[in-house]
Amino acid sequence: MEYFKLNVFLPIVAFLFLFPVVHGWGLDGHYTVCKIAQSRLSKAAADAVEKLLPASANGDLASVCIWADHVKFRYHWSSAVHYIDTPDNLCNYQYNRDCKDENGVPDRCVAGAINNYTEQLLSYNSANENAITYNLTESLLFLSHFMGDIHQPLHVGFTSDRGANTIDVHWYTRKTVLHHVWDSNIIETAEERYDDSNVDELVDALQKNISTGWADQVNSWESCSGNKKTCPDIYAAEGIKAACAWAYKGVSEGSTLEDDYFLTRFPIVQQRLAQGGVRLAATLNRIFT
Repeated sequence: MEYFKLNVFLPIVAFLFLFPVVHGWGLDGHYTVCKIAQSRLSKAAADAVEKLLPASANGDLASVCIWADHVKFRYHWSSAVHYIDTPDNLCNYQYNRDCKDENGVPDRCVAGAINNYTEQLLSYNSANENAITYNLTESLLFLSHFMGDIHQPLHVGFTSDRGANTIDVHWYTRKTVLHHVWDSNIIETAEERYDDSNVDELVDALQKNISTGWADQVNSWESCSGNKKTCPDIYAAEGIKAACAWAYKGVSEGSTLEDDYFLTRFPIVQQRLAQGGVRLAATLNRIFT
């Protein structure tokens, strides 16, 4: 998959705030996933992440977790690997059937990208540094971002509506599309109501749930069969099921989504953010330990 291989790192600062449009979780969603993940890293993984992060991040992975959304305006090839399109209404995912771009090129989807950047990062511990042919800083930032994307249910959505990007709705009184509701609107509404519009309070609440209410599920979230470093097929299969059961359900063109939708869907968003953070940490721990 040579289209993933990059040797020149684009300056982080130059791209972080140039473009207001985001795809995948919004800024706060990606921040949350990476903040949770970094708090769960082993010492070996934490040291590797700190070494690979650009100086502008000041050691904070969350501060650059949105990077992959902004650089796709420069790396045009990367747009296709933020999501997976599945057949309409089947509500299931199969890698060989679904992981391809609009031109049918295989492995060009977010699951393929997670596999690819995981494999690249495994070269970090190479005894011969001169043999490393990848920009591992970019590999880390892409992997961290895509682990968030694959946990946003509508990033494993239906083909005809492009993951609900063409379904116009009103979020309370604001006109938007269903995809953006799941990217940002649900999170922003929750922050306004419960967290004084402070994303760090959302992160703290999720971390408490991870150690209490979800504690008996965390081991299963982290695990991968067959000694794999990461398991994006599991995450994608969960995603399309959540998209059908919660994101698409009860919504049609022109729907107005208010408290009934918000209050029943926010717990799903919370869990997917938590799973993304836990699984990103588990993947990085397996890669670097």
